[in-house]
Parts: sequence; C-alpha cells; structure tokens
Amino acid sequence: MLDLATLAALYEKYRDDAALPVADFALGRHRFAFADQPYLMGVVNLSPDSWYRESVALSTGAAVRRGRVLHEQGAAIIDLGAESSLAHAARVDGKTQETLLVPVVRELAAAGLCVSAETYHPHVAAACLRAGAQVLNLTGTAQTEEIYRQVADFDAGIILCFVQGANVREVDRLDLDRDPIETLYEFFAPQIEAATSAGVSRLWIDPGLGFYYRNLEDSDLRIRRQMHVFLNSFRLRRLGWPICQALPHAFACFEEEVRTAEPFFAVLALLGQCDLLRTHEVAKVRGVMRTLQLMRDRSDLIKSDVVPS
Repeated sequence: MLDLATLAALYEKYRDDAALPVADFALGRHRFAFADQPYLMGVVNLSPDSWYRESVALSTGAAVRRGRVLHEQGAAIIDLGAESSLAHAARVDGKTQETLLVPVVRELAAAGLCVSAETYHPHVAAACLRAGAQVLNLTGTAQTEEIYRQVADFDAGIILCFVQGANVREVDRLDLDRDPIETLYEFFAPQIEAATSAGVSRLWIDPGLGFYYRNLEDSDLRIRRQMHVFLNSFRLRRLGWPICQALPHAFACFEEEVRTAEPFFAVLALLGQCDLLRTHEVAKVRGVMRTLQLMRDRSDLIKSDVVPS
C-alpha cells in the first residue's frame, strides 16, 4: 500500500533533485512557465486501432472538432497521432500518416492552437512542421539527427520519448532488474546532448510508460513499475528539462471504471513533479490538477493544521 511514510522516505532520499529547476520556454505565443504550474496535453487519435474510443477521430473534421474541445477543456497542447502503439495494431506507413496528420495540423495551427505531431518518420515530421506543428512527439530512436535538425530549423519543440528499440512499434524487452530512473537517465542524457547540439532549445523528456513492452504484459508488474516511475520522476530534473508523462489505464485494477484511471495516475505524476501530462481525459485531469494546485497555493493551511472548508 502506498502511504505517507513511503513518500516521505522517497523525498528525503532525493531531496536535492526535487529542488532543481527545469527550463522554461515559449513556442510562438504559447508560454510554458513550469515553475508556476504543470500543463495538459490532450490526445487526438487518427487510428481506428486506438483502444481509447473517446479519443478516436476518423476524419479531418472530427479530429479538428475534438482538438478544439480539448483546448477549451484546458489542454495547452493538442497531440495528434496516426498509428496506435498497441502491439496488435495495424502498422501505418509514413505516407499514410502524413496524409492523415497534415490537414488536421494545418487547421488546428491556423486556429491558434499549439499542436504536437507524434511520429518516428523524418519525412512525416517535416511535413507536420511545415503545416504548423510546434511540437514533435518523437517515438523512435532511428534517424534522430535528421529529426533534430528539422525541429531546430522550424524553431519548434520536441518530446523525447524513452523507447527501447528503433521505434514504438519495434520495442525490445526492458531491463527490470535495475532502478528504472537510472535507465532513463542513461538514455536521455546523450539524446539531450545530440538534440541541443543540433540547435533544439525546447524539449520535454517522456519516460514512455504508455508503450507495450513484451516483458511487461503482467498487469500487476506493469502498474507497479508505472507507479514507481511516476513518483520518482522528479529525480530526472537533474537533466534540466521538463518531464512529460503519458497517463496509463490499468485495466486490471479499474475494470469498467477505466476512465477514472488517468485522473488517479495524474495524482502520482503531479506528486512526482511532472510538468506536462498527456491525457485522453483532459477535463477530469484538469480538475485533479486544479485541486492539487489549490493545496500548494494555500500551504499555510497545512502548516497551521487548519482544515479547509
């Protein structure tokens, strides 16, 4: 059972990491001040294989409408994806991804929204950046030098995802015998160096908890690992960049109430000092975030043992 003693011990062990700042930046007129608040990224899936039915939009018009709704609900960034990361989902080639993504990117960007495009294909990344995407959600490790240059050329931002493999659809097995935070640090440090050396000046790091590794098929094991990474995310602040977390679903625990899973994991992510939460449930997670923010803003109530009404 997760309890206060566990949280207190974790904080005391890594207190110095918790106090470290991360870089603030702007993307066009969209300012991200991570010292002041975390932000939400809403999801629009253009693939019919994406299991989260509420996020699926099978036409340009439907995707644009969902993007606008998510923005109104509080999403600072709208993340568009054209290929599901599920192991059994159909592969979507780069040309098809480009055909699906570009019209939606163009319309949402023209409406003034901050748009992210999820891909691991360099030519898809370039097409989306030309169409107005301000963030690239990179879900692969191949041809990264080319992609980093593209992001820098367009003065855009990038989300570096932890992927043990060439891309999210070709992942290897994870090493489950060591501290995952050290594995993440060793992965991200050289990727950050390569990206910034190529001219990238705005980035997030994403531990990749939503990806489907073959040796994490046991739901209890997967959920324990996800919870551990969420609560320990603040230890990655030594890398100097904000942390993005994709909120998972934990079917085995939540069953028919699975739509409440993301708000629950949002609490763990925020306790772990995550800066950007990728969610299908923007309205629900925004309520969680606002409530926790209220307690931070009125910490004097806690210190004086006054219970707010």
